[in-house]
Amino acid sequence: MEIHTHDVVGLVGVSFIVGTYFLSQIGRMKIDQPLYPALNGVGALLILYSLAFTFNAASFVIELFWLAISVVGLVRAFMKKTNGSKT
Repeated sequence: MEIHTHDVVGLVGVSFIVGTYFLSQIGRMKIDQPLYPALNGVGALLILYSLAFTFNAASFVIELFWLAISVVGLVRAFMKKTNGSKT
């Protein structure tokens, strides 16, 4: 099996998503802070980049959803931060 640059980029994306999820589960990362959805969104983008070279429809669809949900989370985190509210 040959590993290409786009494969490495995709694997970095996977590490961002899995890493942030793991850190949230062990209490080391707060999911309502901007860093969590930002890293998830970047991870999804990196995986989408790799899928441009080796396409898989199911992976493409889930990463689009992952990216969209991350954008919603990022907007909510910044709104919470600027409003100073708890919601």
